Amino acid sequence: MANDFLETQNKACLRARQHDLVLPYQAAAGFRANDVLAFHQRDVERIAERVDGDTLYKGLPWDGHPACLTFKFGNTCVVAELAIDGMLASDGQERREGMARRMLGLTQRIEEFEREYRTHPQVGLLIERNAGLRVPLAASPFEALNWAITGQQISVSAAVSVRRRIIQAAGLRHSSGLWCFPDSRQLAKLTEHEMRQAGLSLTKARTLIELNARIEKGLLPLDEWVAAPPADEIRSRLLDIRGIGPWTVNYVLLRGYGWLDGSLHGDVAVRRNLQKLLSRTEKIREEEAKHWLAEFSPWRALVAAHLWAMQKKEGY
Repeated sequence: MANDFLETQNKACLRARQHDLVLPYQAAAGFRANDVLAFHQRDVERIAERVDGDTLYKGLPWDGHPACLTFKFGNTCVVAELAIDGMLASDGQERREGMARRMLGLTQRIEEFEREYRTHPQVGLLIERNAGLRVPLAASPFEALNWAITGQQISVSAAVSVRRRIIQAAGLRHSSGLWCFPDSRQLAKLTEHEMRQAGLSLTKARTLIELNARIEKGLLPLDEWVAAPPADEIRSRLLDIRGIGPWTVNYVLLRGYGWLDGSLHGDVAVRRNLQKLLSRTEKIREEEAKHWLAEFSPWRALVAAHLWAMQKKEGY
C-alpha cells in the first residue's frame, strides 16, 4: 500500500512539476526530525499525513486548492516541496517558507532556554533527556484550533477518529491521494448535522460554526497574526467564543503560532508528569502547576512540551 502511494505521489509531482517548490534548510545543531515525523503519525490510517522513512507527506489547502507538502529530512538539512493542484506556485515564496519553518519549529529560540535552565534542578533533567526539543506546529493556526476544539475532554485516539471523519466530510483531496485538512471556508460548508455525523458533540459543532462565522467577518484574522502573534488579543477574541477556554487558547498559541509562554497548567498530562518529575505521591492541582510553571516565563509552554515528552521518547 505504501508503494502504491509513493508511485501515485511521484506521478502527481511529475504532472505538476512547475508547481513544486523546493526549499533547503540548514537545520540547527541537534535538530530532532523524529519529533516532527512522530507528531504527524497520530492517525494510523494516514489519510492526510503519511510518513515513509525520513519523508513526510502532508495534505493541506493552499488558497483553496489541494496541495501536498513534502518534508525530506537529511543529516544536515530539510528539503520542503509544495505541490499544488491546478495552481502555479510562482508567487508567495516567503509565505511558504515561513510556514515550513514554523512547522519544523525552526523559529523557536530554544538555545536561549536551554542555556538558561540547563542547571535547574528539575528542568535541567528534562533538557538533558530531550536536548534540542522543539515543538512541531500544525500547518496553520486554524488547523491547530480545530484540533484543540475537537480534542477537548476526549482521548487522543477518539479525537484522531473525529478529525479523520471531518477531513473526509470536507472533501478536499490532492492528486496524490492524500486528503487535505480543510480551511475555514471549506469547513463552513459543513452543516451542523454533518459535523455531528463526523462525531463532534453538539457544543463543539456549534463552537466551530461560530468560529467560522467570525473568521468570515474578519473578526479572527488567524493567518494575519502569524508573523507577530499578539497573544493577549488572540486570547481575548478566542475566549469570547462559547466552548473555547484557557487550555484551548494556550494550546493554539503553541501549536498554531509557536508562542512558547502559554501556561498549560490545565493539561492533565502536564500535571501528571510534573508529579513524576517532583517525585510527589499526591496529584498536582491546577493552581499548583500554574504557580510552578510561572517561574519559567517566557518559556512556560516549552517546559510543558518537555513534560509531555516524559511519557514518550518522541511524538509528544
